[in-house]
Amino acid sequence: MDSTASTSHRLDLATGDDPGPSSSSPAANANAASSSSQPPSRYESQKRRDWNTFLQYLKNHKPPLTLSRCSGAHVIEFMKYLDQFGKTKVHSTSCPYFGHPNPPAQCACPLKQAWGSLDALIGRLRAAYEETGGQPDSNPFAARAVRIYLREVREAQAKARGIPYEKKKRKRHPPPPPSVTASAAVNVTVVPPTGGDGGGKGVP
Repeated sequence: MDSTASTSHRLDLATGDDPGPSSSSPAANANAASSSSQPPSRYESQKRRDWNTFLQYLKNHKPPLTLSRCSGAHVIEFMKYLDQFGKTKVHSTSCPYFGHPNPPAQCACPLKQAWGSLDALIGRLRAAYEETGGQPDSNPFAARAVRIYLREVREAQAKARGIPYEKKKRKRHPPPPPSVTASAAVNVTVVPPTGGDGGGKGVP
């Protein structure tokens, strides 16, 4: 017997469903096709690729590392390993174009991973770690050493490239206009009445 058919038959028995012709009706097939044809979002696909890349890095590490023994230091090693695939020119202090945002010519300075790319990568790996059962308090991608390293990379690249990184300011929504209430009457100027006791001085 075919293994796929055998597995399907066992599942039908376990759930008590009758694998009759009704389960293969056009409406059921259309619903199944629509649910299975929805691709994951771009973020989810990238997160999955990044996670698989990191697991492969741990496997090829010498000596090999397991995820449970991974620390912030290993995450930093991983980011440095990725520099060889970077596309961002980072000038050294001895380079005449150090701090020049638009160098007029090429130089021999190395290409590295941009700080923004590393920061986004660590964010995706931090989420993937917890989604696969890791505990937040032991998340190596959230280690203090990793945050310090990313900050140092940001500052170093900003100086080397002459392009400062500015934090994005959160948009603050303007407060709603105050509603008119009875308390607004305190702003009304009261004019004293004229006449009365006659000849008296008004309120200065």
